Amino acid sequence: MICTIVHQLTRNLTVEQIKEQGFADYYVDHTTGLWPQAASGVPFSAATFQSTGDPIADLTEDLAAEQKARITYDNILRLVKDDPDVYGAIKFLRAREIVHFQRFGEGLRIVQDHLDSRNFYAFNPAFDKGVNANSNGCCRNGRCRR
Repeated sequence: MICTIVHQLTRNLTVEQIKEQGFADYYVDHTTGLWPQAASGVPFSAATFQSTGDPIADLTEDLAAEQKARITYDNILRLVKDDPDVYGAIKFLRAREIVHFQRFGEGLRIVQDHLDSRNFYAFNPAFDKGVNANSNGCCRNGRCRR
């Protein structure tokens, strides 16, 4: 959706408008084609995505990413108040971030509910199944998991 909005806003720009709006450097490299990058000019990279294989760490990362996206949309909304078409689309995307945040939060609670509530950071539940339990079902340190 963002790419469509950018395309619609830039497709009919004149060379003079491109220069006046500070778009010339971008235009030289990409014309009005879409090149995913941060507002700071840092290009998008797959390194942005994090995955550890630990559901608690990964879900916490997902929660943070949704909040960062929501903040970005909040900032865009402050800048596009005068354009109702762009404002409406960005407001929709912001609402999706909120729903995603809520769903990831529910997922995190479900994962945590299925772990030892007194020590759920002691191991990776996706990988270390049963590693911390002895034959009685208690932790090796003597603290019962039940």
